Amino acid sequence: MPTMKDGDVLGHEFMGEVVELGKDVKKLKKGDRVVVPFTIACGNCDYCDDHKYSLCDNSNPNEELCRENLGHSISGLFGFSHMLGGFSGGQAEYVRIPYADFGPIKVPDSLSDEQSLFLSDIFPTGYMGAENADIKQGDTVAIWGCGPVGQFAIQSAWMLGAKRVIAIDVIKERLDMAEKHSKAEVIRTVDADEVYAKLMEMTGGKGPDCCIDAVGAEAHGTEGFKKDLDKAQPHALAQIFKSCKKGGNVSIPGVYVGEVDGLPMGMAMNKSLNLKMGQTHMQHYLDPLLKKVEEGKIDPSFIITHRMKLSEAPEAYKKFRNKEDGCVKVVLTP
Repeated sequence: MPTMKDGDVLGHEFMGEVVELGKDVKKLKKGDRVVVPFTIACGNCDYCDDHKYSLCDNSNPNEELCRENLGHSISGLFGFSHMLGGFSGGQAEYVRIPYADFGPIKVPDSLSDEQSLFLSDIFPTGYMGAENADIKQGDTVAIWGCGPVGQFAIQSAWMLGAKRVIAIDVIKERLDMAEKHSKAEVIRTVDADEVYAKLMEMTGGKGPDCCIDAVGAEAHGTEGFKKDLDKAQPHALAQIFKSCKKGGNVSIPGVYVGEVDGLPMGMAMNKSLNLKMGQTHMQHYLDPLLKKVEEGKIDPSFIITHRMKLSEAPEAYKKFRNKEDGCVKVVLTP
């Protein structure tokens, strides 16, 4: 990620206990157990008023640097780059939370930490990804990428009325989770020709109604990404543009860093595809998704495959990066 520095504290998916309060914090008290959204929003600017919290005008102290890279500044984000504020993330013993009256959400005693934790990012991100696909009752939804966000996009697609959900990946443990836990049909290859052929066969030549890119810049086969972070090869998006039905909906929760080489925009334009994307407007989703967990409509802890100590974080990163020991999602505790 451009504008990272040595010593930056990572981690944008965290929860904890309130141990100190700033003088202006009114809605929290010491001892409260809270989940913290990874987007930092002021709650008062035009974008926050429009519930587009990841576009907050006031929470990024490095807005000039962000403007140089993006054309405009977006909100500050925990554990990301200095372009997005340089805010220290949650893989630490303590975290300072700006705009604390508008970010953290209290966790009810009825829910465990593991049931609540993923409200901080991947459950809302998967849900917004599915919502951006404008899923209608009876739709067929195809999702590229069965990592943590992809798993929650599958769950969310069912909640929003999908009749069929087809998940595409090449990692066995992710596909097994998508198939056994999330009840998705799966395509166990990322070969472009095979994926297209299978989707046409499964949909009678029509293509999926809605397609979700839950992969982003680090798509399987993106060798160039390792050499040039700003020039990703859009393997997943290219497959989506070719496979999606005419006039279909494409949602992109997958993160892209800079330029995307070889994006087949002609396919998207000529097929009248509808594209929607963006960082998650976290604060918009916290209360309604917390309610879904409380009501038992979903238990987000299904995603956890490994539990390790904070001191073991380097080993956890290696396990995830190297796809070792069936690792899909690691939870770190003190």
